[in-house]
Amino acid sequence: MAREIEIKLRVRDLRGFRRALARLGVPSSAGRSGRVREQNILFDTAAKRLKKRGELLRIRTESRAAPGKGKKRGKQALLTFKGPVGGRRKGGGGSGAHKVREELELLVSDGQALGSILEGLGMRPLFRYEKFRTKYRLPKAQRWAKDLVIDLDETPIGTFVELEGPAGAIDRAAAALGFTKADYIVANYFVLYLAECRRRGQEPGDMLFAKRNRRRADMKFAKKLSRTSFFS
Repeated sequence: MAREIEIKLRVRDLRGFRRALARLGVPSSAGRSGRVREQNILFDTAAKRLKKRGELLRIRTESRAAPGKGKKRGKQALLTFKGPVGGRRKGGGGSGAHKVREELELLVSDGQALGSILEGLGMRPLFRYEKFRTKYRLPKAQRWAKDLVIDLDETPIGTFVELEGPAGAIDRAAAALGFTKADYIVANYFVLYLAECRRRGQEPGDMLFAKRNRRRADMKFAKKLSRTSFFS
């Protein structure tokens, strides 16, 4: 299986984050057509054996989130298995550690049918969560970032950026975006959601947008696209 090395960072200043991307050479057109709505379902056995072993089995359905009437929104589904965290590569002090785990991913033609198959085999949906993701890559001139992927995630519990790739590139990009190693987050969204529920004193369920908030997010994104400068 391929090895995944990544961290998350909480984005509290979205405008400042975009300005930092622009300084790294990301063109103003980046992200305008690449925003995707993700609907994720984690599956496990009734006894939660995968969770106990630190493993993850997920079906992710992606649909284009670009606003506008008449635009076709294609869908695709991905089946992902992640092994337990096999260690955390220290980034040099503080809590700066990268999450390292094995990952296997497969594109499937019908996520709903696959979910039914998993349930027929005794698996059960453990947790549902959704987010809007915009993927960025630094220009080719930034050779150190050749294998680095920058994902901006808008979630019901806040906005995060996920950096995935070589450990050195992750550290360099995080610093350029205005973060320190003490800002690194290695928890997944399930763990972050449970922590947020505890903080709010709420009973956990699924991490989903309210329909009204989802429409508001789409409208807000459409307004950004109408502006002259995407990074203003």
